[in-house]
Parts: sequence; C-alpha cells; structure tokens
Amino acid sequence: MKKGLLAVAVVALFAFPAHFALASSDVGFKSVGVDLGFVSPEDIDGTIGFGAFADLGSFSPRVGLSGHLGYWSKSADFFGSETSVRDVSLTGRVRYKFPTASKFQPYAGGGLGMHFLNAELTTPDVDLGGGLIIPGMSVSDSQTKLGIDLGGGFTTPVGTKTDLYGDFWYSMVEDFGQLSMKVGLAWKL
Repeated sequence: MKKGLLAVAVVALFAFPAHFALASSDVGFKSVGVDLGFVSPEDIDGTIGFGAFADLGSFSPRVGLSGHLGYWSKSADFFGSETSVRDVSLTGRVRYKFPTASKFQPYAGGGLGMHFLNAELTTPDVDLGGGLIIPGMSVSDSQTKLGIDLGGGFTTPVGTKTDLYGDFWYSMVEDFGQLSMKVGLAWKL
C-alpha cells in the first residue's frame, strides 16, 4: 500500500510541471452526474454498482479534478444462511485529458478514496427435532479502508448541457480490490 501511494505521488509530481500556475486553474463545481455499471470485487461475484459524481474543474487545461460517491452490494444464500457485503466509497480523482481534435475526450488518472465496507452473515434457526432448536445468529463487521484508484475513460457531449461518461477504474483497497466499469450522464452547472 505504501509503495502504491509513493507511485501515485511520483506520477503526480511529474504530471504537474512547475509552469502550471494556479492562475490558470479553474477549480469549482462544473457539472454533476450519476453513473451505473458493473463492479467486480476480488473473491466475490460481480454486481451492479451506482453512484454520483461531480466535475470539480481543472488545475490546468488538461488536468482536472472530480469527486465520486459510489455504492455496491452483493448478497448470497448458502443452505439458508445469508451473507452480504457492501461498499460505500468517497473518492477524489485527478484526470489527465489527452489532446484530441474531436469532442470525444479520453482521459486517464488516479485518486484516493475512503471505502466504508460492511459484511454480514445471518444463519437460520436449526430444528434438531424433539423440541431442540439451535437459534440462528447474525454477525456483522464494518471497516473503513483507504483505497487508491487507477483508471480512465472518456466523455463526449450528447446535448448542449449534457455529457456521456464511460469509466474503467481499479480500486486498490487492502484485502478487497475492485474493478468497475460504469457509464453515466453529467449535467453542466
């Protein structure tokens, strides 16, 4: 995890050359949107994830900032016992917009986020016969973990104030990495 943070810091150092002055920045709420897609957590079958995001402007003409709120949940039933895992994440990402001659804008980037993970296991009562019943139980665990996001995607206008987004991100979360592929719509403010 520390090596990953160091790698992100080194990339950020070279991605923001000294000639990018703060005077050229345009930071502030530019658009808000929603997304929906497929999330594939490690060691768990894939599931649907959704969220909201905000374009927070740019530090330079090619380097922008965005904030993301995401949610996914996966449940499974095994012989009457139910397990469920969910993640609520709050992430900040820096995106580099590749030069292009069209309105189709590809980008790549990275970010840091907090993942609020919760796992639950519920077992049913077991009837042993003869009036003997073993009561069911419910156990849960919640943890907050830091994650590093790496990925990219594209934006393209679909209207005068509406953009279509496509994202492909991998979140490195301790013991619980996850790949997400989502599409979304953003509305300019």
